[in-house]
Amino acid sequence: MPVHTYEVVLKFSDAVEHTIQVPAGTSILEAALAQDVAILHQCQSGSCGSCVGKLTAGDAKMRANVAASLLDSEKQEGLRLTCVCEALSDCTIAFDYESDAANVTPDKVSVFINAIEWLAEDVVKLELELADGDWLSFQPGQFVQVKVPDTNHYRRYSIASAPGELPRFELLIRVLPDGVMSDYLRADAKIDDVLEVEGPFGSFFWRANMQAPHLFIAGGTGLAPMMAMLEVIRSSNKKKPKMLMSFGCRDKDSLFYREELALREFWMPTFEHRVSIDSGEELPGISLGNPVEAITVGDVCADTVAYLCGPPQMVARAYEHLEKLGVNPKNIFAEQFVASE
Repeated sequence: MPVHTYEVVLKFSDAVEHTIQVPAGTSILEAALAQDVAILHQCQSGSCGSCVGKLTAGDAKMRANVAASLLDSEKQEGLRLTCVCEALSDCTIAFDYESDAANVTPDKVSVFINAIEWLAEDVVKLELELADGDWLSFQPGQFVQVKVPDTNHYRRYSIASAPGELPRFELLIRVLPDGVMSDYLRADAKIDDVLEVEGPFGSFFWRANMQAPHLFIAGGTGLAPMMAMLEVIRSSNKKKPKMLMSFGCRDKDSLFYREELALREFWMPTFEHRVSIDSGEELPGISLGNPVEAITVGDVCADTVAYLCGPPQMVARAYEHLEKLGVNPKNIFAEQFVASE
């Protein structure tokens, strides 16, 4: 019996459209790649969220028991992870990036550890440098995957520095009680160690809109991609947008980068930041609560462009909170940090 084929239109933000044929039972991403249409992707299992698009016409459904990286509210708004999404009719999927964004092929590179700095009791900053002859092109906000030395395990981390700082770049890594990367960082990592890195990946990146007000909500090491975005904005010779960063951690012992954020506030008069902790007591410049609750109706408008990065529960709360405050959902971009160890 012949397999039914659906016509799926893929629309990109630069008005480029591609129409592909998707057989029933085949993922939209798989069909697109087979027909030479590039979509941002990485894991192809529904866990990283890189291949997300929005269903704007027709019917397409994600496979059961996958797609943990999408919030229920995102699914209700029509978002789909194309790697685990099948067409149920002719349909249209829209992507909020330009058609050439996915033409950058991830590279496998070797890097040296230049510096290891413990920023908090459970956060390490790695400064890495590309080996001679290697290069890594990325957009601020994207992530790489790092192979843990002497294992077959890979871990994903957002780049915390701007592309202009290459061949050096930085990662902010949360160290867990157990795990192959955490154990390596605690016991074995040393200067000049060589690591295998692949990237870039992800559809969470700065949209280069210098006119709209910017809002950043970050939890823990979810601050990393925001720092890369801030640095690109700071180094631009264009007029800076109004920017607000709300950054939160578990308690005062897990806080980090307070001086770095204060410096950016000094360098950019249009930038403001707030710091909060979930538990403990209020301290000078630190509020008790979470970074989502720190945002009020006076902080946003319908045109605000919001970037969210942190634990899934924080991202879900932020989505709901911002929509209630009147932020246009299409202007909210998010990356969830899910511990893999």
